[in-house]
Amino acid sequence: MTSETPAFDFRSVLLSGFLPAALFAIGEGAIIPIIPIAADSLGASLAFAGFVAALILVGELIGDVPSGVVVARIGERNAMIGAAVVSVVGLLVCTIAPNPWVLALGVFLVGVSTAVFALARHAYMTSAIPLHIRARALSSLGGVFRFGYFVGPFIAAGVVHLTGTTQSAFWIHIVCCLLAALTLVVLRDPATGARGFRRPSRASRPATDDASDGTVATTADTTGRPAATEPPTDTGAQFVQEEAHGLFRTIRANRAVLLRLGSGAGLIGALRAGRQVILPLWAVSVGLDDSTAALVIGIAGAVDFALFYTSGQIMDRWGRLASALPCMVGLSISYFLLAWSGHLDARVAWFVAIAMGMSLANGVGSGILMTLGADLAPRDHPAPFLGAWRFTGDFGQAAAPLLISGVTAVASIAVASGVMGVLGLVGAGILLRYVPRYLPRTLR
Repeated sequence: MTSETPAFDFRSVLLSGFLPAALFAIGEGAIIPIIPIAADSLGASLAFAGFVAALILVGELIGDVPSGVVVARIGERNAMIGAAVVSVVGLLVCTIAPNPWVLALGVFLVGVSTAVFALARHAYMTSAIPLHIRARALSSLGGVFRFGYFVGPFIAAGVVHLTGTTQSAFWIHIVCCLLAALTLVVLRDPATGARGFRRPSRASRPATDDASDGTVATTADTTGRPAATEPPTDTGAQFVQEEAHGLFRTIRANRAVLLRLGSGAGLIGALRAGRQVILPLWAVSVGLDDSTAALVIGIAGAVDFALFYTSGQIMDRWGRLASALPCMVGLSISYFLLAWSGHLDARVAWFVAIAMGMSLANGVGSGILMTLGADLAPRDHPAPFLGAWRFTGDFGQAAAPLLISGVTAVASIAVASGVMGVLGLVGAGILLRYVPRYLPRTLR
């Protein structure tokens, strides 16, 4: 007696899985280049504007800690809907903010909810997609995320130009969050067939030890015959709960690799996050208007988006260093050029060229952090290590904008850009030293 696995209809998750993710990414892409500009329009100094922009990443870092518990407790769909609603609250605070401090509060709240949405989105796709096509689905999800960062700034540039107010860009994300929540409420979950808010059943929660091998569990009636078949234990809720469980204990257990190769990953995250803050700040410092700055950053995002598949080909064909090193060295050179160009008469033209160069370098390294984490994670129980690895990268992303803000306050934005360039070279050296040690090609 044989059983056949029914063919999975990939179209069933295009709307319920990719569409909410795309909407949320477009909204986030629209506000990220606008946050420091909005803070500047409310009277913030250049340094404090950088601090406000950093709070979205600080919020994501703090939100990483409880997000796994939240998703495992209420379910992936419910967590995404709730996170979208909380984001709307934070965004409304941003739109009515009378001063930079209130704006900072709203931005922080958006960052925390973004962490929950991102992890729930990952878990949702893990639950809905069969294992044999999961890698392609998650790669496509990464492309959707970059697509949002590409489209969002263009929409923001148009809205700001039409309304004449910087804070109107936050309404883009509000609309996107509401549409994402509505999509999740209306459409059926391809994994369960349910719509809207639905409390996780026992079957969808992490299984007990008797089904820990991933087999399909069954229940029997009073005659001893199988009465029902439970879904397999490989669910997104289980995965994210394992990621969140014992996070700091996992960091301690893997401190050697996380202090060495993980510090290089943190610096990759730092240089990437730093460019999202320093480019809008530099646009303010050279006198670009809000809509033009958003347009330039949007075009740069297009360069980044165009290279996400090429980066994977580079890593698969020539190894992880062939992607990581050009990324770090290219970003470092861009930061140095940005610092050098501040006194030039053609500094606006230099800003545009450097923004494109930064995106080119970043695009070459697309997916490098996820790939390194997957390479290093134990094959039999990867989730706890992946949670610690992701937290390490997020720590670097949250620290970089704060560093830029602090150095700008003490010295200048040019000095801050130079400091980031130096950190990029340090990160390149760390990766050159430890990637071959922990990930020799024969091991992969």
